[in-house]
Amino acid sequence: MSIKRPNTLFGECLAEFIGTGLLIFFGAGCVAALVVANASFGLWEISISWGVGVAIAIYVAGGVSGAHINPAVTLALTLFRGFDKRKVLPYIGAQLAGAFSAAALVYSLYQPLFIEWEQAAGVLRGSQESLALAGIFSTYPHSLLSNGHAFMVELVITAVLMMAILALVDDRNGGPKGMAAALLIGLLIAVIGAATGPLTGFAMNPARDFGPKLFAWLAGWGDLALTGGRDNPYFWVPILGPVVGACLGAWLYDNAIARFLPAARAEADAGDTAEQNTAQERKATA
Repeated sequence: MSIKRPNTLFGECLAEFIGTGLLIFFGAGCVAALVVANASFGLWEISISWGVGVAIAIYVAGGVSGAHINPAVTLALTLFRGFDKRKVLPYIGAQLAGAFSAAALVYSLYQPLFIEWEQAAGVLRGSQESLALAGIFSTYPHSLLSNGHAFMVELVITAVLMMAILALVDDRNGGPKGMAAALLIGLLIAVIGAATGPLTGFAMNPARDFGPKLFAWLAGWGDLALTGGRDNPYFWVPILGPVVGACLGAWLYDNAIARFLPAARAEADAGDTAEQNTAQERKATA
């Protein structure tokens, strides 16, 4: 009698779905509490909420899928760490679905408060004035920032995030062992949020932003959810900016930090010695 092994890819995608969903549930839930329930949260509290959400998501999903919970991270790991290319699209699909589903869950829990807020403020869903509610689910830039400027913000902060992630999980760099890195990654996200949140909302994650945007689009905000009320639609910025930023951050870590680590130099020296020995053996047997 044979025992069927579980579908590994299915389990990994399920973990990515749940992990990304937890991130949105905690983060967007706190923003909903602030906007429609008048909770007393400041920038730091909101940033901490997102950071803790990421840490919890990593704890939950990390042992199964590695807890990418971010398409930009998945793509960077594929290009710079040999992540299986066949898993890229399933991972990204699971991340988007998790973010979409969690946004729908947050809305369903807070729906009476959404309706009350709209009625009290006399705001029609889908109008420019309703962008504050759409912003509960996804990010929109400060009104003084152009899309190009916002793109650069997202690129820079995601590069910083990716560089730090690789440093924290690199044993050669003396990074924390096991899941301790999750707390530091969460803290890093909180600090990035506190430092740059007022600029773009620190998306740093295409799934975290686009999945909830799709939900808002379907839930009555329409094109406003995608355009942010701009002539040049905003939705592409939190997608492309983090992807480019994550790849840049991985490249910078490998070329500006990792290659100069003592352990990396020792590995390179050992490799050179092995190649020399192999060459000498070939000459001896020629």
